[in-house]
Amino acid sequence: MTLGFHMPNGYAGAGRIAALAEELGYDSLWTADHVVLPSPRVEPSPLEPGAPLLDAVVSLAFLAAHTERILLATGCVVLPQRDPLVLAKQLASVDVLSGGRLVFGAVAGYLEPELRALGVPLEGRGERTAEYLRAMRALWEQDAPAFHGRYVSFEGVDAHPRPPPRPRRLTRHMSHIADIPRRIG
Repeated sequence: MTLGFHMPNGYAGAGRIAALAEELGYDSLWTADHVVLPSPRVEPSPLEPGAPLLDAVVSLAFLAAHTERILLATGCVVLPQRDPLVLAKQLASVDVLSGGRLVFGAVAGYLEPELRALGVPLEGRGERTAEYLRAMRALWEQDAPAFHGRYVSFEGVDAHPRPPPRPRRLTRHMSHIADIPRRIG
């Protein structure tokens, strides 16, 4: 059995908490992700609009500097509201700086006011999520990265560093990407 700890990524003492979680034997630290929250709060928003919620990727970079062994996880990044190439660069940077400890989790999102504010329609977010994941993998894994889709298209560019190679067990769920649009809409 493994134990993870969900970090309050709005708390000023997060570095001390992360170090303590590692010392206590937790296997992973998890952060939350919402770029903006509906104001006033509407269901099913998980937080009040004034909740101090730091950026998940920035938080993980900070936690990497305060820990040595514990896995650092996004739980989960709302992918359709992010630029996939910028996010791929940020995640690869955290993974390299942490010595390959990053676990990337992504979701399609569910808060219509949040997605709308970021220019992403609720409808089609599953298709967008799947495409963004394929584009990010192309940037990370191809010798000459290129990708052409409905929402993102690139070629003739590259980005380094790339995430360190990792055991297959951490990427096993990528095979379900094609199923995302059908399940989410």
